[in-house]
Amino acid sequence: MTSKPAAAAAQATVYGYPRQGPDRELKKAIEGYWKGRVTADALRETAAELRRSNWRRLVDAGVHEVPTGDFSYYDHVLDTSVMVGAVPGRHREAVASDALDGYFAMARGTQDVAPLEMTKWFDTNYHYLVPELGPDTVFTADSTKQVGELEEALALGHTARPVLVGPVTYLLLAKPAPGVAADFEPLTLLDRLLPVYAEVLADLRAAGAQWVQLDEPALVQDRTPAELNAANRAYRDLGALTDRPQLLVASYFDRLGEALPILAKAPVEGLALDFTGAAAANLDDLAAVGGLPGKRLVAGVVNGRNIWINDYEKSLATLATLLGLAGRVDVAASCSLLHVPLDTAPEKDIDPEILRWLAFARQKTAEVVTLAKGLARGTEAVAAEIAANRAALASRAGSPLTRDPVVRARAEAVTDADGRRSQPYAERAAAQRAHLGLPLLPTTTIGSFPQTGELRTARADLRAGRIDTAGYEERIRAEIGEVIAFQEKTGIDVLVHGEPERNDMVQYFAEQLTGYLATQHGWVQSYGTRYVRPPVLAGDISRPEPMTVRWTSYAQSLTGRPVKGMLTGPVTMLAWSFVRDDQPLGDTARQVALALRDEVHDLEASGTSVIQVDEPALRETLPLRAADHADYLAWATESFRLTTSGVRPDTQIHTHMCYAEYGDIVQAIDDLDADVISLEAARSHMQVAHELAAHGYPREAGPGVYDIHSPRVPGAEEAAELLRTGLKAIPAERLWVNPDCGLKTRAWPETRASLENLVAAARTVRAELPAS
Repeated sequence: MTSKPAAAAAQATVYGYPRQGPDRELKKAIEGYWKGRVTADALRETAAELRRSNWRRLVDAGVHEVPTGDFSYYDHVLDTSVMVGAVPGRHREAVASDALDGYFAMARGTQDVAPLEMTKWFDTNYHYLVPELGPDTVFTADSTKQVGELEEALALGHTARPVLVGPVTYLLLAKPAPGVAADFEPLTLLDRLLPVYAEVLADLRAAGAQWVQLDEPALVQDRTPAELNAANRAYRDLGALTDRPQLLVASYFDRLGEALPILAKAPVEGLALDFTGAAAANLDDLAAVGGLPGKRLVAGVVNGRNIWINDYEKSLATLATLLGLAGRVDVAASCSLLHVPLDTAPEKDIDPEILRWLAFARQKTAEVVTLAKGLARGTEAVAAEIAANRAALASRAGSPLTRDPVVRARAEAVTDADGRRSQPYAERAAAQRAHLGLPLLPTTTIGSFPQTGELRTARADLRAGRIDTAGYEERIRAEIGEVIAFQEKTGIDVLVHGEPERNDMVQYFAEQLTGYLATQHGWVQSYGTRYVRPPVLAGDISRPEPMTVRWTSYAQSLTGRPVKGMLTGPVTMLAWSFVRDDQPLGDTARQVALALRDEVHDLEASGTSVIQVDEPALRETLPLRAADHADYLAWATESFRLTTSGVRPDTQIHTHMCYAEYGDIVQAIDDLDADVISLEAARSHMQVAHELAAHGYPREAGPGVYDIHSPRVPGAEEAAELLRTGLKAIPAERLWVNPDCGLKTRAWPETRASLENLVAAARTVRAELPAS
């Protein structure tokens, strides 16, 4: 394919860049600040240097316009709440006293004040802090961060574009503040919010902004006529302002659909659209509305969410078509590069042939620059890059890693019966009660216990050869013994081994399954200072040998109480990996499910009576458009049942989910046919318990009473009150008592105190139950 140069030279840009630094410098500085080892000034300087480094790297790569405002100490939605003055009343005194400490208090809470609720950012594994709004909310502009970071970039000589969460998305992401009626709609505050955005835009223009990007990803979801009308009003009013920069309204993660004609006709100077995956439909939709004559189109043709290399010829063909649909076409990744690791270069343990297939943020930036060059100067200008890209794509397509005939034959032989338990729930429940002998309101935890510095050091020492395997395993046995002894002493009913041997709930399994690749430096932000290294699911999946039986059996040998076997479910194994894009997700999920089914069988055979298969990603992976839900939920729930349905009736299957909105997948939760589900509920005040009750959910559930993402220790009466709230929705014979999530990120002192209070709360409420 040969293309002619674009009439107006295309430019390269990105919407955001990983925040953490090459060695997670930001995480270390923030956590050092929390512990009093790093001063506020030192933290600010670390952050400033990371911003400078990111901009310098982007400009050196050939990016014409760098983003500002995408950097955050914790979360960009929380930054937006600060920008518009939407600080919850319980945090205002702390914010007024010390803005930085108050900011972190909103994110993490304090011993006396609860944090903001946290949930998933659309269908990603990034978490944002949910704004709390009410009819009395008063918005006030504070553009200090946004202006300051713009001025930093301009002072360095960069062309910079501030990036803000758009007003419509901000309100659609918000929820009613505590004490506000549940049916309050934050979007009704739009007319109150727009003047604040106008003030921020004027401040940015005064500081030198030529363009400002307003992100409106919420508009790619199904929206009501009222919500679409709000978007129309918002950009009619903002576009009509005279004291403002040029406006670029951005969407990503899916096609804009009904919102596209509204934004195309709005009096703004440009749109940024995603043209990857399902969002490729934006191309035809844009043509159908007559394009963007005289306006700027930023075309997201490089996938910003996955790590596979771009197909240059396909992207250049898309870009060539777009040239006829806009006054100017620039090139970008489909979304912020926040969702991918920083650089493939340090990955020395991955086969160089396979490494050619991968593109992290730095490589994706180079792809954007190459495509912009090809669009601006013609394909001859990037002929060498296209040839190398074509060869890398062919290498991947022909690799034996991607095709295992044995795995494929087994997956094709699966029948409907393989995904059904042998007895209905009522009969299983009776068998499990007789077998396990648990009290009403049984207590348990979600799986992990604190990963201490000693454990991390032992793992690092093993990798570096400073200790041998025997020494490492002795440390693991000692840790398991301590965890079991603590749980027995505290009075927990169903125990866990604490997972001291596991580095991550997905990576640990990925490293033991064929078809997965592990990175050493592929860190991605999940929330705040929590970073994960998603493995790369590159080929067909199988399990060469048992993965968890040894340590679970050892833990069970130390106690007469049941110890849960702990596995990560197939949907989460996909969602929290960089998953292959060369076959349907359902096919890949079935392969993972069969590998996990073997592990479930071996756990049961070893004497494990309670097996938990975590699926925290079930909701986050739900497609953004309702029309796509049924197909996804069909293969997602089938893969869970395929994992768990081969056990005896008296083996109790648990699952766990956290930090998402569950109301619209309650039927899918029911379809999993798990005997017990535990869910995050502490920050949302048991909302999910009422959603389960409204659905008529028939099985057992443990809505969490301990928010583990905050360092505060909930009192026994606080936990008891949450339990009483839960009992209004779920009867005592089906209600479990547990934390919201695993305890890996917490310290031992707060863990001990919190679990002791949790058990005390269960005993208190158990004593209040009427005699049977």
